[in-house]
Amino acid sequence: MSAAKMGGILGVLLGLIIGACVSLVMMAAGSTISMSGGDQNLGAMSGAVSMLFGAGAIIILPIFYGVFSFIMGALYAALYNVAAKWVGGIEIEAA
Repeated sequence: MSAAKMGGILGVLLGLIIGACVSLVMMAAGSTISMSGGDQNLGAMSGAVSMLFGAGAIIILPIFYGVFSFIMGALYAALYNVAAKWVGGIEIEAA
């Protein structure tokens, strides 16, 4: 369970970093689209949608990465325990 918790926390941190990057890119794209010429209704609407997805990335991605990393950490730890019974696990030798 400790491996799953560590995986979940690391997943949340990774999700925050990726979410911040996606947020910056989407908000910049949204402001660029809304400021560009052409059909004003379409530009304003797509700009608002881009900004909404950009702000949502900071909330959604850490949750997604945290939950997924928690599940995968638990699965990898369980598989390691099964494999360690077969081959003896990891042995560390002091030099």
